Amino acid sequence: QVQLVESGGGLVQAGGSLRLSCAVSGHTFSIYGMGWFRQAPGKEREFVAATNWSRSTLYSDSVKGRFTISRENAKNTVYLQMNSLKPEDTASYYCAVKPGGTAYTRTHDYDYWGQGTQVTVSS
Repeated sequence: QVQLVESGGGLVQAGGSLRLSCAVSGHTFSIYGMGWFRQAPGKEREFVAATNWSRSTLYSDSVKGRFTISRENAKNTVYLQMNSLKPEDTASYYCAVKPGGTAYTRTHDYDYWGQGTQVTVSS
């Protein structure tokens, strides 16, 4: 059974930074496709960033140039470094995995999800 645990969320002022972590257990992490998504109240869950086993990356246009996804296979962990945060980045952030997969941008392409971590950016 694959389990994901996110951490690192919190309250930050606009222009600040946060780093989210997602620890994965239960499978061979190095062959996962990994993604970060977010969901604001009343809105659908949306793609943020993704990476595959070869560390290729994809980003949504709204975060490109501000957020960086990375992975540390030795620690079975994927990170999301978020810089220059804006109030519109406020949401619950979720990591997701696709064993044996690549970097996908759609929620239904992922098999396992974490419980989410809240990010709040004040203006």
